[in-house]
Amino acid sequence: MVDNPRPHVQEINIGQEMRTSFLDYAMSVIVSRALPDVRDGLKPVHRRILYAMNDLGMHSDKAYKKSARIVGDVIGKYHPHGDSAVYEAMVRMAQDFSFRYMLVDGHGNFGSVDGDPAAAMRYTEARMSKISMELLRDINRDTIDYQDNYDGSEREPKVLPSRFPNLLVNGASGIAVGMATNVPPHQLGETIDAVLAVSKNPDITIEELMEEYIFGPDFPTAGQILGRSGIRKAFETGKGSITIRSKVEIEEQANGKSTILVHELPYQVNKAKLIEKIADLARDKKIEGITDLRDESDRNGMRIVIELRRDANANVVLNNLYKQTSLQTSFGINMLALVDGQPKVLNLKECLTHYLDHQKIVIKRRTAFELRKAEARAHILEGLRIALDHIDEIIALIRQSNTADIAREGLITKFELSEKQAQAILDMRLQRLTGLERDKIEQEYQELIKLIDELKAILADEEKVLEIIREELLEIKERFNDKRRTEIIVGGTDFFEDEDLIPEENIVITLTHQGYVKRLPSSTYRAQRRGGRGVQGMGTNEDDFVEHLVSTSTHDTVLFFSNKGKVYKAKGYEVPEFSRTAKGIPIINMLEIEKDEWINAVITVSEFVDDWFLFFTTKYGISKRTTLSQFANIRKGGLIAVGLRDDDELISVRLTDGTKHIMIGTQNGSLIRFEESQIRSMGRTAAGVKGISLRGDDVVVSMEIIEDGLQVLNVTENGYGKRTPAEEYRLTNRGGKGVFTSNLTDKTGKVVTVQAVTGEEDIMIITVSGVLIRMPVESISVTGRNTQGVRLIRLQEEEKVATVAKIDTEAEEEEVSEIEVIDSENVVAEDGLDEVNPNQEQNIVEEDSDHEPNDDEN
Repeated sequence: MVDNPRPHVQEINIGQEMRTSFLDYAMSVIVSRALPDVRDGLKPVHRRILYAMNDLGMHSDKAYKKSARIVGDVIGKYHPHGDSAVYEAMVRMAQDFSFRYMLVDGHGNFGSVDGDPAAAMRYTEARMSKISMELLRDINRDTIDYQDNYDGSEREPKVLPSRFPNLLVNGASGIAVGMATNVPPHQLGETIDAVLAVSKNPDITIEELMEEYIFGPDFPTAGQILGRSGIRKAFETGKGSITIRSKVEIEEQANGKSTILVHELPYQVNKAKLIEKIADLARDKKIEGITDLRDESDRNGMRIVIELRRDANANVVLNNLYKQTSLQTSFGINMLALVDGQPKVLNLKECLTHYLDHQKIVIKRRTAFELRKAEARAHILEGLRIALDHIDEIIALIRQSNTADIAREGLITKFELSEKQAQAILDMRLQRLTGLERDKIEQEYQELIKLIDELKAILADEEKVLEIIREELLEIKERFNDKRRTEIIVGGTDFFEDEDLIPEENIVITLTHQGYVKRLPSSTYRAQRRGGRGVQGMGTNEDDFVEHLVSTSTHDTVLFFSNKGKVYKAKGYEVPEFSRTAKGIPIINMLEIEKDEWINAVITVSEFVDDWFLFFTTKYGISKRTTLSQFANIRKGGLIAVGLRDDDELISVRLTDGTKHIMIGTQNGSLIRFEESQIRSMGRTAAGVKGISLRGDDVVVSMEIIEDGLQVLNVTENGYGKRTPAEEYRLTNRGGKGVFTSNLTDKTGKVVTVQAVTGEEDIMIITVSGVLIRMPVESISVTGRNTQGVRLIRLQEEEKVATVAKIDTEAEEEEVSEIEVIDSENVVAEDGLDEVNPNQEQNIVEEDSDHEPNDDEN
C-alpha cells in the first residue's frame, strides 16, 4: 500500500497562505514601487530612469535622445512593468508644473497644466537635467551600494548619492498598500540652509528651523499658502493640511465693472477643468455676477479673466469662487518615506537628519575610495622611484631575463618590490628615464603623500566630513537656487466671510408663487397715499405673482419654510440682487428644494438663542412651538422644521419670546387669540397640537403675534382692508373656533392676510400681476370686527391681492403724494419683533426625534 498517493502535492492552510502572500505583495509595493527613500527622495522607477539615462550617457551637455529608447532600456534592464507607467513617470519629471526642480530635460510635447497628455514616447526626446546630474554625482566612486536587477543580469543602485535633499526639494506622492505618502516640494535654497543649520547645531528645534531657514512648502505652480499652523503641524508631526489659494488680482475697469484676473493656481489643479467648473456655476446661477470667462494664458504666463456685472461685488464673487472651486484647495501633507527599508512618518528635522547621515556616508565612502586610489598610485610611484635609483641594474636584469615573468620575479626578489610595482617597471617607457620625467614622478609622489594624509584626516574627523558637505551644498545652492514662488500669508486661514465684504443695509426680499426670488434695497419703493395706483414691483409671467415679501438686512439670516415643513437658510446678501422690474432667479437654484416643494413662509432672524422660539401653524390649524436655537445649524439640504400629517401644509412661522398671545386667522374670516404658553415647547420634528378648530372647508391664511394696544389689520383679495383694536378679540383657549373678524361679501372677497400692526408701519400690498403699493398703516381706517373696511388699492378687472407685508419706519412721512421713504436702522421683519443681535454659527446638527403628540393634541 502506498502511504502518500500524491507525493508532489503539499497541503497548506489557505488562510495562512493568503495572509503570507498578501503581506509579501504589500511589502513589495511599499518598498519596491510606491514610497520614496528618505535619502534620495526617489521611488524605484524614478531612480531607475535616471540611472539608465546616466548609463546611456544622456547627460545634460549631450544631445537629446528618443524617450522610447530610455523607456525601453529601463524596462529591459531594471523595471519589469508597463511602458506607459515608466513613460508617465518620466513625463512628470520633465513638467515644470509637476516638479519644483525638473529632473528630466524634455524636448517636445510633455503635456500642460490644462491636463493635456504628453505626446507618444516615439515623438518626444529627453536627457538628464543639470540638477539631476547632482543626484548621480560620484556614483562611480563607490559612494552607494548596488543590487541585482530583477533577473540577476544587471546591477542597479539601491540609492543615489543625491548631492541635494531631493525628498524635500521635489516632494513625492504615492499610494502603497494600507499607506500613502504626500510630501510637498520646498525651495532649494531654504532646504539647503536647513540642512546646514542641522549640521552645525544637531539640537536645533523645528520651530527655529521654521523661523529662520525653511518657511514652508514651495510649489512649482506658486499660489499662496494661507497661514502657518498647518505647516507647523506637518513639520512637527509629519502630518498636516495646508490651504493653497490662487494668486488673483481684481482690476477695476473704466466703465465701473470689475474683472478678476487669475495668475497662479494651487498645486496639481487642472486649469481647463477649473474654468469648466466656474462656467457651470455661473450658468446654474450658483455664483452670481459673472458675465464672461476666458483663458488668455500664453507662454508668458497664466491669465484667466473673469468679467463681472457692474453691480457685482468682486470680493464676494471671488470668495464664492474660493469656496466652490479649486481656486482654493487643501493639500494633505503625509511625510512618509522609507528609512532603512521600513516606512516611517517623519517630521522636518528627521528628514533633514536622515539626509545628512546619508551624505556623511557618501562623503566617507568617496573619501575612502579616493584614499585607496591614491595609495595604490603612491605604491606604484614608490616602485618607479626605486627603479630610477637603480636603473642600470634593472636594465641589466631585464636584458639577462629570457621572459617577462623571469624579469618580474627577478625585480621582486632583488629589489623587494611587489608584483604590481614590478609590472609597472616593466611597463615603463624609456622616456620616463629623462630628468624631467624623474622630477614629475617625484612631484606626483609628494602630492599623493600629502593627499593621503588629508584623506586620512577627513576619515578620522567627522567635522571635516561635515565641512565638505556644507561646501558642496553651498556650491549647489549657488548654481541652482531661485526665488521662492509660493507666498505664505500669515493669518490667511481666517479668510473673509461674505458679510465682512458687504455693507449692512436694509433690503426687501420677494419670492413669487412660481419660486423666483430676488432682493432690492428698501428705498426702491415710494410711499403713496391710500388708494394710489402703485408702482411695478416685479416683472412676472402671466400666471405668476409675488407670494412672499420680507424686509430685512443684508447681514441677517433668512429662513425659508416649505409646504412640506422643511426649513432652509440663506444670508440676506446671498439672495441675488436684481432691478425692480426683474423677476429674479428660481429659488431652486439657491436652495436645494425638491420639485414638488415650495416655500410657504419666510422670516428673518439675526441670532439663534435658547430663550426665543419659533411658532408654527399649518393649513389645518395645527400649531407648535420650538426653541430658536434648534435651527442654528441648518445643513445645505434643509432640515425638518415641523412634522406634517396627511396632506397638511405649513402656513406661517413667527418668532416669539415665549410670553406672547397668538392670533390665527382663516380665509373665511375666523380669528382666535390665545396664550402661546398653552402650547408646550416641542422638538424640531414634532407635529404639534390643534391651534384652531376650522369650520367646513375653511383653512388658515395667517398666524400673528398679538397683544393689547395693537390693532388687527385685515386685507381681502379684492383690495379692501381695515384696522380693528386687538381688545375686541377676547383671549380664549387654543383649539377653539374663534370669532368673526370681518364682514365678507362678494365685493370684498375672502381674507388674504390678518396681521398685527401698531399703526406706525408701512405696508406693502402686492397683486397677482406684480403691481406693488406702499402706504402708511395709519392711513387705513379703524373700524369694528364686523365691518368690511375701505378700499386700499384699485384693482384692474379680475386682478386680486396676492400678499401683504409690513415694514417699520421711524421716519416721519410728509403728507405729499410721492416722497422717498428711508427705512430706519432697526427694521422689524415679518415676524413683528425687534431683532436680536446678529451672530450665528453654521455647524451641522443631528435631527432630534421628538415623539408625536398624544391624542388630546390632535
